[in-house]
Amino acid sequence: MHKKKILIVDDEPDILKLTSLRLRKLGYDVLTAVNGQEGLESIRVEKPDLVLLDLILPIMSGADVCRKTKNDEKLEHIPIILFTASCDTITAEKAKILGAEDYMVKPFNPKELMNKVERILTEGVVL
Repeated sequence: MHKKKILIVDDEPDILKLTSLRLRKLGYDVLTAVNGQEGLESIRVEKPDLVLLDLILPIMSGADVCRKTKNDEKLEHIPIILFTASCDTITAEKAKILGAEDYMVKPFNPKELMNKVERILTEGVVL
């Protein structure tokens, strides 16, 4: 069985570093991108098993990356967990409209994130 590949798209170095470290410890292959354009290109090229995607990103917003991914028949099956700062208002409904499988509010509980990652990769849709 191949290692599950997870792409983290976030412009905050600490989030990238800590989340990558935790996911690698759990045995995942982790890729990172620091802006929306780079994230979308990485999704298209790498076809990860899961994407952790910040909503507020330079160059292209996470919402646009999510929409473009979910509107592409070759990529629409890739699950996405949206990250958002607590000052942004996101609800399960809004995440669903964008096509995401789930969302987390930053700062998030790392254990809760790991549980969501495991659940999506084993069971599929969460919302």
